[in-house]
Amino acid sequence: MAHSHDHSGHDHGGAGHMHGATDKKRVLIAACLTAGFMVAEALGGLFTGSLALLADAGHMLADAIALGLAWYAFHLAGRPATGQLTYGFGRVKTLVAYTNGIAIFAIALWIVYEAWQRLLTPAPVLGGPMLVVAILGLLVNISSFLVLHGGDRESLNMRGAILHVLGDLLGSAAAIVAALVILATGWTPIDPILSVLVSLLILSTAWSLMRAAAHVLLEGVPPTLDRDLIATDIQSAVKGVREVHHMHIWSLDGTSTMATLHACLDEGLNAHQAVSAIKKRLASEHGISHATVEPEFGQCADEADDHDHEHEHDAAAHHSHHH
Repeated sequence: MAHSHDHSGHDHGGAGHMHGATDKKRVLIAACLTAGFMVAEALGGLFTGSLALLADAGHMLADAIALGLAWYAFHLAGRPATGQLTYGFGRVKTLVAYTNGIAIFAIALWIVYEAWQRLLTPAPVLGGPMLVVAILGLLVNISSFLVLHGGDRESLNMRGAILHVLGDLLGSAAAIVAALVILATGWTPIDPILSVLVSLLILSTAWSLMRAAAHVLLEGVPPTLDRDLIATDIQSAVKGVREVHHMHIWSLDGTSTMATLHACLDEGLNAHQAVSAIKKRLASEHGISHATVEPEFGQCADEADDHDHEHEHDAAAHHSHHH
């Protein structure tokens, strides 16, 4: 799966870059659609007295901002790396995805609180106009969803954007149901009850998005890979590799994967060829496009240093303890 986006964090252009450009356009279209209708829905909510509409407008406000941020993240990610930011701006997208998760959380909690207030003191709701606004909202949200749905589903930034619009879609659907119930029975508590249900659905998806983004920010091993299995695979697949250690695997932005490792080689082996073979194996078998391999003969360079300075370290440790 990662193969098509291998070089997206790596300035080789290619498929990853193509995805970024179309995703950026998709996100911008969705942002404009959402922002435009959000104003209409907020006014509709105030006019009809419907919390479900206001809740959905609240979602849409956050989503318009979030989609704008997502667009800006794609825009930044296209910039080349600098002397200070040697990996470029790729991780901005993950940062935005994480921030989006927090924003959705805050909105959902506010809606739950508002709904509780509404249940304690019910307010009149105009079912007819509410239904019209909700149906229009649903159509706008479906359009946004279809625009985004064609994007790269592996990108956390796109997942965040789709999640926002999905929340709006549910919000509009809930508002339609609430309006129909109010028109048929006059039972207004359905309005806050459904807005809470939508919030709870959104909370769970926001939580999973935040967890995925946090995993990338903490430089965790991508969920599809197993570091120890990969190390074992290299040892068995590449001739002359005795041991692989000090291995780190992480993802830059949820799509491009990087690795660093030490490879302990048999005496007399051509180090350049061994490193080349290891890199090829990582790219072809595990989708790791950017690897830094340190070849070693005999003792690990880090450990050799440790042995040389062992007594000094002990003395220094002793010293620091007394301080």
